[in-house]
Amino acid sequence: MIRFIDQMDLDGKRLLIRVDYNVPIKDGVIGDDNRIRASLPTLEYALNNGASLILCSHLGKPKGQIKPELSLAPVAVRLGELLGRPVKMAPDCVGDEVRSMAKALAPGEVLMLENLRFHAEEQSGDEAFGRELAALCDVYCNDAFGTAHRAHASMTGIPAFAPARCAGFLLKKEWEFLGEALAAPKRPYVAISGGSKVSSKLGILNNLLGKVDALIIGGAMANTFLLAQGHGVGASLVEPDLVEEARTVMKTAKERGVDLVLPLDFVIGEGPDAAKSAGVVDAEAGVPEGLMALDVGPKTVERYRQALSGAKTVVWNGPVGAFENPAFAEGSLELAKIIAGLDALTIGGGGDTGACLALAGLADAVTFISTGGGSFMEFMEGKELPAFKALEE
Repeated sequence: MIRFIDQMDLDGKRLLIRVDYNVPIKDGVIGDDNRIRASLPTLEYALNNGASLILCSHLGKPKGQIKPELSLAPVAVRLGELLGRPVKMAPDCVGDEVRSMAKALAPGEVLMLENLRFHAEEQSGDEAFGRELAALCDVYCNDAFGTAHRAHASMTGIPAFAPARCAGFLLKKEWEFLGEALAAPKRPYVAISGGSKVSSKLGILNNLLGKVDALIIGGAMANTFLLAQGHGVGASLVEPDLVEEARTVMKTAKERGVDLVLPLDFVIGEGPDAAKSAGVVDAEAGVPEGLMALDVGPKTVERYRQALSGAKTVVWNGPVGAFENPAFAEGSLELAKIIAGLDALTIGGGGDTGACLALAGLADAVTFISTGGGSFMEFMEGKELPAFKALEE
């Protein structure tokens, strides 16, 4: 059983919260503060309930080296503005000075630890490193779903040694939607798998075939299925060594009575950065030599609409075209509109899916957008996430 922050006594306690502040920073300026904002409900709840806060996060990939450009100092400044109170910045995440700063915190005060990944021990899941971090607090709280699939020291080591452990509101939300809602989904249950690679999604596809009523495949990964059906794919992104795997997925879907929905037509072009498309071709006619399938066409969008009509649970992971380019965005944006218009539990997962929904102006029209990329994928694959396991009493 996992305990959540609203089930804990926080009054007068030092709370160490693992947040996900892996935000884009260039020349000390934060490009997108969404992840910081997403943590505010957990932080404000803890502060309002008499806790002092010690926050830890990674930023970028310093690989165990101290890299000043990957310091969390700008994040501390921005968080202070959002919270309306000062956020102290620690010189490191472990050591005597950090211990003294943590010990001196009064209720209502906030301390930001320096980038966990300045120490190689974080990513190696070092036990002693986790124990040293745990010694800073009375209660450990994990609110970083984006790294829940990694057995790093801050995810699995600290909870092993902290006097008490719980999950924050962000993690609670992910658990409620991904864990509980998908354990017994309302039917029809439809999953949409897009993005570029079959290889990264094979585990998910095989796991979903045992659970869904329909599986929609789009994006560049659909090209491998087309090749498996004997259709030409031109210069499109494709994984020829996975053709047999694609055939197995098609065969399994048929055996299990799952409606496997593959593209019927494509918007083609010279490349993802092309200024305009080179028209639409039917999947059976194949993609002409030298050209690429870069979006799904109008017939496919209608087929998607039909497969989704009446759905009660929908999980969408990955756009169905090169949506960053307006010339090849139509299919993904139309799909977003179809999903947003359903009377269903709708879940979007992965950064590109969230970005696509935001581009369509429909981020608020789906029930839930998961904050995790890799964590979401492993969850959909049916794997147990190390961070959840570490929180269990």
